[in-house]
Amino acid sequence: MSTVLATEELLLEPADNRVLANLCGQRDEHLRQIEQRLGVQISNRGNHFRIMGPVQTARMAAGLLRELFALAGNEHLDPQRLHVFLQDAAVDERVEAANGVPAAAVDGEVLRTRRSHIRPRGPNQRAYIASIRENDLCFGIGPAGTGKTYLAVASAVEALEQERVRRIVLVRPAVEAGERLGFLPGDLAQKVDPYLRPMYDALYEMLGFDRVARLVERNVIEVAPLAYMRGRSLNESFIILDEAQNTSVEQMKMFLTRMGFGSRAVVTGDVTQVDLPRRQLSGLRHVMQVLQGVPGVSFTFFSPRDVVRHALVQRIVEAYEAAEQAGADPGNGSDDAQSGPPAA
Repeated sequence: MSTVLATEELLLEPADNRVLANLCGQRDEHLRQIEQRLGVQISNRGNHFRIMGPVQTARMAAGLLRELFALAGNEHLDPQRLHVFLQDAAVDERVEAANGVPAAAVDGEVLRTRRSHIRPRGPNQRAYIASIRENDLCFGIGPAGTGKTYLAVASAVEALEQERVRRIVLVRPAVEAGERLGFLPGDLAQKVDPYLRPMYDALYEMLGFDRVARLVERNVIEVAPLAYMRGRSLNESFIILDEAQNTSVEQMKMFLTRMGFGSRAVVTGDVTQVDLPRRQLSGLRHVMQVLQGVPGVSFTFFSPRDVVRHALVQRIVEAYEAAEQAGADPGNGSDDAQSGPPAA
C-alpha cells in the first residue's frame, strides 16, 4: 500500500527573527534533525514553514514546531536540548503509531523523591518503571545512556521514602576492563569505589550528599561489590545489580538467590559491553534465556532510540549494532551479542 503524502502549511506568529533563528538552529540544523527523526521535509521562508511527508507525520511535525517555537522564545535551543525534547515527545513511537504499529499501554506515573520528581522519557522507560513497581524481579537491558541505572536508583529511593522497604542495597561486579585492581592505591573498599560511582552520583542528586552519608553510616544504604553478597539473605530491601553483563552464570544465580522476604531486585546491564574473559559466558545473557516467562520476573529491553545522553551517543550505539549484525563484533565471543529479547 502506497503512503499518502501531504503538505502542511504553518505560520508561526509573532514573527521574531531571534526566536526563529533559535528554533531553526545554525544552518537549519534543528530542522534537519526533526526531518531525520520524523521522515519529513521542512522548508521555510521567514516564519512561514512548509512540511511535506506522510499525512500523520506532517501534522505531527507542524505541532512539534509550534511547541518548539514557544520554547525557543524562553530558552536557548541546541541539538542536545532538541534531542531531549523529541525523546520527551516520544516521536519515534508516534511515528510508528501513525504507520500502524500499536503503542504499548504503559503507566506514565512520575517517580517522586524528596528532592526531585523524575518523569520517564519514552514508552520503554515508562514500561520499565511500571515493571519495577509490579514485579519482585525486574531486568533492564540495553545500551548506555538509556536511564536503566538512574531509574532503578530513583525507584529504590521512592520505595525507601514511602517505607515500602527498609534499606537499599546497590551491587556491582568489580570486573577489570583492562585495568588491574591490585595496582590501585588503598584497601579493597577504596579500590572498588570508582566502579560504584554512577550509583553514588544518582543518590547524591536525589537525596543530597549529607543525607546519603548519614544513611550509608547507618547502613540504610549499602553499596558493595558483588563478591560481598555470597551467603547473605536480604529482607525488606530494594536491591540493584548494575553492570550485570559482567557477572558469570554462577554469580548471577548467587545474586538472585539473595532475595529475602519483602525484597525486590532490579538487574541492569548492556550485553554488548561485556568485560569478562573472551570465552566466559555472561550471566546476564544466560539469565535472559533461563528466566523468560517465570511469574514475577519481567524484562525491559531498551534500544538506541531510548538514549537520553548526547544525541551522538544514539548514533554511535546504532553504528556498533550495525557492525555487530554484519559479523564484525570484536567482543565476547562465547555467544552472540544479543541485545533484544531472546528468540522463542
